[in-house]
Amino acid sequence: MTDGLGHLDGDADHAREGSGHAASEDLREPCARIDGYAPLRTYAALGDGRTVALVADDGRVDWLPLPDLDTPPVFAALVDAENGGQVELAPTVPFQVRREYLVGTNVLATTFVTDDGEVRITDAMNTGTAGRLPWSELARRIEGLRGTVPMAWRVRPGTVLGTASPWVQDTVHGLVLHDDGVTVGVRTAGDMTVVPEGQSVSGSFTATPASRHLLVLAATAGEPVFLPDPDDADRGLDRTADNWRAWTREFHYDGPWGKAVQRSALTLKLLLHAPTGAIAAAATTSVPESLAGGKNWDYRYAWVRDAAYTLDAWIGFGLREEVHAATAWVLRTLREHGMRVFFTLDGRLPEGQEEALAPGWRGIGPVLTGNRADGQLQLGIYGDLLAVVRGYVDAGNLLDADTGRLLAGIADQAADAWHRPDAGMWELTEERHYTTSKLGCWQALRCAVHLAEQGQIPGNAERWAAEAERIADWVREHCWSEERGAYLMYPGADALDASILLHARSGFDTGQRMSRTIDALRTELGTGPLLHRYTGMPQEEGSFVACAFWGVAAMALVGRVDEAREWMDDLLAQANDVGIWPEMIDARTGDFLGNLPQALSHLALVQAALTFTETPED
Repeated sequence: MTDGLGHLDGDADHAREGSGHAASEDLREPCARIDGYAPLRTYAALGDGRTVALVADDGRVDWLPLPDLDTPPVFAALVDAENGGQVELAPTVPFQVRREYLVGTNVLATTFVTDDGEVRITDAMNTGTAGRLPWSELARRIEGLRGTVPMAWRVRPGTVLGTASPWVQDTVHGLVLHDDGVTVGVRTAGDMTVVPEGQSVSGSFTATPASRHLLVLAATAGEPVFLPDPDDADRGLDRTADNWRAWTREFHYDGPWGKAVQRSALTLKLLLHAPTGAIAAAATTSVPESLAGGKNWDYRYAWVRDAAYTLDAWIGFGLREEVHAATAWVLRTLREHGMRVFFTLDGRLPEGQEEALAPGWRGIGPVLTGNRADGQLQLGIYGDLLAVVRGYVDAGNLLDADTGRLLAGIADQAADAWHRPDAGMWELTEERHYTTSKLGCWQALRCAVHLAEQGQIPGNAERWAAEAERIADWVREHCWSEERGAYLMYPGADALDASILLHARSGFDTGQRMSRTIDALRTELGTGPLLHRYTGMPQEEGSFVACAFWGVAAMALVGRVDEAREWMDDLLAQANDVGIWPEMIDARTGDFLGNLPQALSHLALVQAALTFTETPED
């Protein structure tokens, strides 16, 4: 197996990330839940292009919105352990655990080891013969490896964040569960009991050498439910692994840290909403950024910024369908709604923010639907948008005339709008002249000039070039502090802001000022390899994962490649056992914080790695 391309050697059905079956020293105790809540570091992610399931290392699926990622979640023990709902599957005796994804896939293999035996569970959100299934299908295959292991399972839908009461129906074709318009069929294979329990369905069985059992959930919303034959679902699990491998064969990356890069690419694919091409910022809502509470947001929306960074990654990997789908989604939604910070996954405008009747992860609320950033002015999205299109065109594609006129108009807006204060990249409530907001407009205008020179958009490229230079001069004069040895968050501030690191990659500064800024940021905002977002945040929230990867990329781009490589190695050690990254990490304890998987974290990892393929060695 090569380090990065995802090509498979040996038995494809049992290939694992790593070196086959893990050694005994890889075994560990499963997560210790507190009041029913698992540590965020213990979650792995599954998905099918419409939704994402999070499964902890004790075998419980604690998060699974159905049928779409942004619909009210039927299984939401992640934020409501008592009433949120979950899918349980584990030995009934004490066990240790090890797990890994099948190589090149989002199919998870978890091995439970007891005193008397060993059993493997293979989990997937199944896909079809020609893409995603028209229903949601979670398949959990249980194989006995040695000895005997008593097992139990339970499917318990929740109250949909305090709005519904699930119930079980015994039909002519077996048991189904109903919950807020969602119907969940439960199918099994192998010798196991199936028992209705009021608002849940449960059962038990014993795994023995070479035994094979199956637990399948098939779900629809507001339509008839398809009940798959268990054998078909079992075959579907293998087909799903093959589908993922077919995708990774189209994934091209020959640089360093190949396994981590591929895992991040696969995770980003989980966050791509297949029906529209939108990129979800994260798979969850309201997972706290601070143990003190008050920083809980819903990230199940598509930010223009994330689409831009994702396209940069997709293009770097030589992918085609995802690049066009995401580009088309961005342009379609902006044409319909104008410049906005984010949209729903199906391209609509968000409908405000509501607080749910749920306690939140470990009781740290609130649990929200919606995000306060809707309606904010964020000038950085001008640069994000034009960078998306520049990358698309430079990859060998062409714009249509309507899109060209739309983008020329947006470039004209950026040329004027940069004078205005805004909420900044961090979606702050106080509008100011943030440095990186100005540089977002600078980036937009530089990209517009490039597109005009390529004959892709009309407009006055000379005016755009001149305005871009005025922005650059303004930032150099007003936003640099020789005393601090760094770019400031805004003119006259004493605060530093890690988002300036993005503007090494944008091309604004790869010289000594940026190099000094990197050092100042690490001194003031860093703990080990991690970085906080801006001054004051170490006292309020966890470190922001993406900032540290931006720092790695910036350090490489200013010519400090060996230091950047060491920083990257230290950062990658912060991931969980299966390579999933959250929004934030507590720099003191290593605990995960914030919504997960977080697109921006995985994107920053990928962009940092790609930087090394573009940067000569010292």
